[in-house]
Amino acid sequence: MPHLDAAHNLARWLVRNPADAQDIVQEAYLRAYKFFSGFQGGDPRAWLLKIVRNTSYSFLEKNKPASLTDEFDEKVHVTETGAGNAESEAVRSGETRLLHEALEHLPANFREILILRELEGLSYKEIAEVVNVPIGTVMSSLARGRERLREVLLRVREKEGLRDG
Repeated sequence: MPHLDAAHNLARWLVRNPADAQDIVQEAYLRAYKFFSGFQGGDPRAWLLKIVRNTSYSFLEKNKPASLTDEFDEKVHVTETGAGNAESEAVRSGETRLLHEALEHLPANFREILILRELEGLSYKEIAEVVNVPIGTVMSSLARGRERLREVLLRVREKEGLRDG
């Protein structure tokens, strides 16, 4: 199925639960199939991710109390890497963990825009289509999101430094 990894990645970051993300992606693909006749061309990936996004937010609205009590599972969000030496693997793993921790501290709107751009590689136009906002809003949200991410990363690193020192 096309774009399955991107769909699952977005759902997982939005709902923060791998089992729920799988259900959401399944539901989104069913909706995409059901409403495919309404697809008017353009980028099918952006169209599908918009469905995943809407399905995720519908799920969160319906299950808000449950989603607020779920803990973030670090193992779910850390991607596996190829073979390498142990030292570089440890550094990469630590950096990935810090980045994921920092992303978790961002408001959902910034996290969503950053995931779509930096992890999924969507263009500004595609992101605007997915989140249904003007391109200028995408650009400003991306800039603010990157700045907030930088600030959070600095705080997390400082906290890590204090803990290690």
